[in-house]
Amino acid sequence: MLIGFAGLGRMGLPMASHLAWAGHTVLGYDPVLDRAPEGLTLVGSMTELAQAPLTISMLPDGATTRAFVEQALADASPDHLHVVMGTVGPQLVRELAAAATVDVIDAPVSGSVSMAEAGTITTMVGASLKQFERALPVLDAMTAAQFHSGPVGAGSAAKLAVNAVLAALSQGVAEGLLIAEAGGLDLKSFYAVLRNSAAGAPYVGYKEEAFLSPDTAGVAAPVSLIRKDLGLALDLARTCRLSLPASEAAFGVLDYAIANGLGQGDMAQVLTALRLRNGSRSA
Repeated sequence: MLIGFAGLGRMGLPMASHLAWAGHTVLGYDPVLDRAPEGLTLVGSMTELAQAPLTISMLPDGATTRAFVEQALADASPDHLHVVMGTVGPQLVRELAAAATVDVIDAPVSGSVSMAEAGTITTMVGASLKQFERALPVLDAMTAAQFHSGPVGAGSAAKLAVNAVLAALSQGVAEGLLIAEAGGLDLKSFYAVLRNSAAGAPYVGYKEEAFLSPDTAGVAAPVSLIRKDLGLALDLARTCRLSLPASEAAFGVLDYAIANGLGQGDMAQVLTALRLRNGSRSA
């Protein structure tokens, strides 16, 4: 299938590459790239992607996603299907789907850059059953699990809910490490306890290096990205008059982390942020 892919960043590029490896012809657009990655064909403008019957956007925010759908797909065929895979919130996706002359669904992903490279990320899809079935072979080529979460917007709501849990879990791990440290425990030894305790979620296991050796660990998901997603979750909560004290507290710590220059670090840098708030720069 001919597929147009907008946004070949840290997550988008490996996802698009998996589509090419699966035998699809992929037209890619990203204003930052000046030469085509292996297996992909770069086009000179985002409007050229509309020649494909299906397009995907993996863009950084709602404004660029809206611009892509409203401008690049303005002259696309009425049977064109666009899949919003960036995290932009359910309200925007529903607005785009209602106003667009093409079909718009959402399928944000959960997982890190390394998981995108391995093809093991998960996608949560908001679409009609017919739309989901049409998109499924494409989604299956770059994700390990695909969940039909409900109508358009449902995938984005699911993604925000997942990242609210991750933000709270990151802060919980960081606070647990500070308590262990205050009690005189060796953090490497304590982490083994944590990993094998009732609190030992898979996330706790694979984030050990990020928490204990942040200078050498890679960046799976930056603080700035998690803050953006949690902000969208809190916007949704306020719309529905929900009080989410753990998410609000986690958002405050993420804000503090960004204010102290940690925005591009891994989300495990909440530990560094909490140390700074407590007057210590190191363990």
